[in-house]
Amino acid sequence: MSRIPRYQEHLKTGFTAEAASAARCRAYAVRAERDGLANLARHWRALAEEKDRLAIELLEAAEQVRGTDADLGNAISEERYENDALYPRMIRDVHEQAAADVLLKVVAAQKEHLRRLEALRESVNAAQGDVSLPVEVDRGTAPSAPAS
Repeated sequence: MSRIPRYQEHLKTGFTAEAASAARCRAYAVRAERDGLANLARHWRALAEEKDRLAIELLEAAEQVRGTDADLGNAISEERYENDALYPRMIRDVHEQAAADVLLKVVAAQKEHLRRLEALRESVNAAQGDVSLPVEVDRGTAPSAPAS
């Protein structure tokens, strides 16, 4: 028996489907770009953006976007689960070295994601309002962005 209402299960399942589909579209766009098909890549990226909007709508409807503290806590919990349980189990289960190598790269990136999320939580807890953006995140778009 599920611990959440059926409608939330369906909304979360829809979110997962749309988010995965959006990621696939971005991967297809990268491949199209690599193949010299810039316009096809733009179509894939536009479709990915639309699917991202749907995924966000579904996640919000499932009441899974709750505000800064809850969202950061949830994101940190997910990263820890992925780092400590999910990916290590996958790595143990695969016998193909190429797959294991990809999963190991993912784990390395996930550890950095966890570090960034924990630093972000510290910044949020210390901030009087919004947090500042590090240069690698800002890319010159924030009002406080350093001049190029």
